[in-house]
Amino acid sequence: MASIKPSLAKGTRDFSPVEMDKRNHIFNTLRGVFKKYGYNEIQTPSFENLQTLTGKYGEEGDKLIFKILNSGDFLRKVSEDMWAGRDSNVWVPTISEKALRYDLTVPFARYVVMHQHEITMPFKRFQIQPVWRADRPQRGRYREFYQCDVDVVGSPSLLNEAEFVLIYAEALQLLGLKDFNIKLNNRKILSGIAEIIGKPTLLVDMTVAIDKLDKIGLDGVNKELRERGFTETDLSILQPIIEMSGSSMEKIAAMKTVLVDSAIGMEGVREIESVFDYLRQMGQATLLEKVVEVDITLARGLNYYTGCIFEVKTNEVKMGSIGGGGRYDDLTGMFGLQNLTGVGISFGADRIYDVLEELNLFPESQSASSVMLIANFDKATESSTLPLLCRLRQAGIAVELYPEPVKLKKQMSYADAKHIPYVLLVGEEEVKSGRFTLKTMHTGEQQHLNEEELLGFLGS
Repeated sequence: MASIKPSLAKGTRDFSPVEMDKRNHIFNTLRGVFKKYGYNEIQTPSFENLQTLTGKYGEEGDKLIFKILNSGDFLRKVSEDMWAGRDSNVWVPTISEKALRYDLTVPFARYVVMHQHEITMPFKRFQIQPVWRADRPQRGRYREFYQCDVDVVGSPSLLNEAEFVLIYAEALQLLGLKDFNIKLNNRKILSGIAEIIGKPTLLVDMTVAIDKLDKIGLDGVNKELRERGFTETDLSILQPIIEMSGSSMEKIAAMKTVLVDSAIGMEGVREIESVFDYLRQMGQATLLEKVVEVDITLARGLNYYTGCIFEVKTNEVKMGSIGGGGRYDDLTGMFGLQNLTGVGISFGADRIYDVLEELNLFPESQSASSVMLIANFDKATESSTLPLLCRLRQAGIAVELYPEPVKLKKQMSYADAKHIPYVLLVGEEEVKSGRFTLKTMHTGEQQHLNEEELLGFLGS
């Protein structure tokens, strides 16, 4: 059989032990913050029923869902008429009933509905798992990537939104970031804008276009809006809103004037004001002034958002958003559970990793799995050290014995490559005397210890 050159699927990556150490630093930091705010962890399957996912992310999002082919002869169910039409949208549901999850929010909504009689409301959960999107791979964007989500369902209080601002700020500061913005908007404001233009039925078209402002610029947004049915008169009303500048409070004041005739738009403005009021009451005036920013162009293209929406960007590295989220008042209704509001945010772990790597913000590697390596000189001393190896492990100390008696230089190189801090030298004399030579790899210093002293030293 001809050999196959190994390769990775586009948009995916392998992670070395050093990289996993860094990734776990991010995950563990986030877990600590999430738990501090009263959230508990759950997990859901990597794939869901296709019908669970479709129709939840809008037209753009549905195109990026990875479908899984049915097992067996899946083409048998495709009729000649289906093939003749050459429309994959018609026959895909026939050959694919499952799909890799696109995000963690929709599976979470499905979880809540299925377990509604087992969970306590409001239900606060966090979830750190991979998701998949058939997107075009580029820097900071992968087809397989981790999301770190934190959500609460069953509570309409805007205190939740205020606490998410704090969670973002605390977690990113703990990770070492100093200059970032937490952008805030409200889908009701966007609904109000569509309403005053006279195009409420084109809300989704408007938000999809506006959401691309950073990527394609104002001219590109206007071009797309025209293609989606907006007139020059509509654009003349929209453009000043899109270009709105000033402080957050100045933007809020301006939107009160713009949306005065839209009840839903004014409700969105009041909700943002309530979030700001909560943050002030919690002593976060500085955070509001320097970090939180009202951005009327923030749209978050996912259809299920209905209230406040978030997006986080770092100013220290050129990178897309490293987090985002918002309120979704009717997501569980799609699964039969009505009137259950929810709100959540997500951290983009892969992008955060790239940012921390570029800024050299990861702590010194702690990737060593073992505290000590026992050198292997020969079969006789190997037999003598095996009981010691087991006793050290029983004492909770991570230690390994080099598996074969090779040159000491090779064993030392192994310990150095794995960042193992100590090497125990047990030769014939050490076995007889019961005192072992412990070498500190970083300094080269050696000390002689019996088993009790060794246990005390390594366990301290």
